[in-house]
Amino acid sequence: MPPIYQTSTFAFEDVNKPGPFDYSRSGNPTRRALEQSLAELESGRFGFAFATGMAAETTLLMLFAQGDRLIVHNDLYGGTYRLLAILRDRGIEAEYVDLRDLDALRAAITPAAKAIWIESPTNPCMNLVDLEAVAKIARERRVLTVCDNTFLSPYFQRPLEWGIDVVLHSTTKYINGHSDVVGGALVVNDEALAERLAYLQKSLGTCAAPFDSFLVLRGIKTLPVRMEEHNRNALEIACRLERHPKIRAVHHPGLPSHPQHALAKRQMSGYGGTFSFRVRGGQEEAFRLLGAVEVFTLAESLGGVESLIEHPVTMTHASVPPGVLQKMGITPDLIRISVGLEDAGDLAADLEAALARV
Repeated sequence: MPPIYQTSTFAFEDVNKPGPFDYSRSGNPTRRALEQSLAELESGRFGFAFATGMAAETTLLMLFAQGDRLIVHNDLYGGTYRLLAILRDRGIEAEYVDLRDLDALRAAITPAAKAIWIESPTNPCMNLVDLEAVAKIARERRVLTVCDNTFLSPYFQRPLEWGIDVVLHSTTKYINGHSDVVGGALVVNDEALAERLAYLQKSLGTCAAPFDSFLVLRGIKTLPVRMEEHNRNALEIACRLERHPKIRAVHHPGLPSHPQHALAKRQMSGYGGTFSFRVRGGQEEAFRLLGAVEVFTLAESLGGVESLIEHPVTMTHASVPPGVLQKMGITPDLIRISVGLEDAGDLAADLEAALARV
């Protein structure tokens, strides 16, 4: 196991001669081990570990200046939407576009457009973006591409291999996998971009702490076996829910009914453990289900060994205006679940019993 360098400062080797580390905000051996691991997992050259997923996003967004425009997929995590709203007040505009429509993407790329921001699958509607196609368009127009890969982890999807410039993670989720630390990551291949991110990470002080880095490294050791079990359990439960008369729709890219199932099979090697579904009867019946589960825990977050269930409209996406939620397809009947490592039969029985109350 890598040692924890719980160290704030490092001795210089001599006058005007620092060693490989001088101060933990600019570099720490434990964090460096995590950053190298993350880069290798994502088929990248340079990795950066941050205190939270939002710290990673904030650092990345500091690449842009007043007057710049970001083209953002119009279905995304509520915390990202909130952060982009803050940047709008400072002159960096986000334009929300359905990136499944490549013609709409091309039309949105103006001289002021500096980046394309992707989630695939999206949170919580599980829409997919064709990473290779978007990356090709972006390269032709000299626009940076960013993909949030939190929902799948590098075990099931590696966006850099499809031509994306920056991969983003909340390592809090599947990469760590134990719900005991928050963290974030960025991975890139371009050396000049890596130098800019390293400077921003040091200057903003958004880096991950040594002990947090140690915990995420611990989680990475079991990433393959956890992801396989998450994937298997979630797909089994999605199939059961799709057949249930009280469920209006199930949004899981592993189901043949998903409109982008073919794309999922092409650019992903698995489907992860998080998906969403719609309850017949609207918010009242959704709340009844949420209050009746016993094995699932009503909580935000995802990707841990335990199963979680949440209501996006009132929880993870509560900061998004109602009109925007409607456009995203995030309606009061929508429920998101993160399927953990418990026995699939126990999880299915828990949902069946809760649905009996709906």
